[in-house]
Amino acid sequence: MKEDLFERLEKILDQERRLVELPPEGKAVFVGDTHGDLDAAEEVIRKYLKNPYRVVFLGDYVDRGDYSEENIRFLLQMKWKHPDGVFLLAGNHEGYMVKPQHPANFWDSLSVKDKDAYGRLFAKFPLVASSQNGILALHGALPDLDSLDEINRIEWGDAQWDRIVWGDFVENEVEIAGNWGGRPQFGRKYFERLMNQYEKRILVRSHQPHARPIMYNNKCVTIFTSNAYLPVRSIVIADLEKEIRTAEDLVIERI
Repeated sequence: MKEDLFERLEKILDQERRLVELPPEGKAVFVGDTHGDLDAAEEVIRKYLKNPYRVVFLGDYVDRGDYSEENIRFLLQMKWKHPDGVFLLAGNHEGYMVKPQHPANFWDSLSVKDKDAYGRLFAKFPLVASSQNGILALHGALPDLDSLDEINRIEWGDAQWDRIVWGDFVENEVEIAGNWGGRPQFGRKYFERLMNQYEKRILVRSHQPHARPIMYNNKCVTIFTSNAYLPVRSIVIADLEKEIRTAEDLVIERI
């Protein structure tokens, strides 16, 4: 059964590019790390997987929580049933096969065969979602590219992939703020330069449960949707038909 699901999903994911272009109508729900919190994933799907919403998960579906495999299997089934309504972006915990992390309780529980199957499937996940009204969404930090279209040429495990799934944003005025435990650190100047270059106004991300939820003049929004770290689970809702300029144009909701 798992092999059949993976085979179907590979065909769906092969049709998606690394950069997901959201449609200019309806609403988007952005979901932070779920980390084995099956209850959070089910609640979001129950509440929002219907017209006019599309649901964009920002990565890190496994490890830390008690129901990692149940969580990722549920989300994969939702992607199969609703390929145009659910988007699963990659986080660093999906990249274990090229850059291991700790804890890795999900990966450590798998057989060699299953580990390889999940690794191949996750490597097909998109990396960034973009909307015409000014939003970028991803797991960690922005890649440093000449244009957004270059995201489609990023290779799994390369330096730009590393920035997207491992990168942190910190409250520092510099561009590059160093590296902390394998996590590249970036400051305000880096953020503003690239957002201007990509002609986007708001970044919605996850990855850092203890980061300030809103940074850089209300332009960088960080959410977390798992109880693995925090008792409060947050999502972001955006109207794709409305001009988005700051975080004040978004709805940040607790679930």
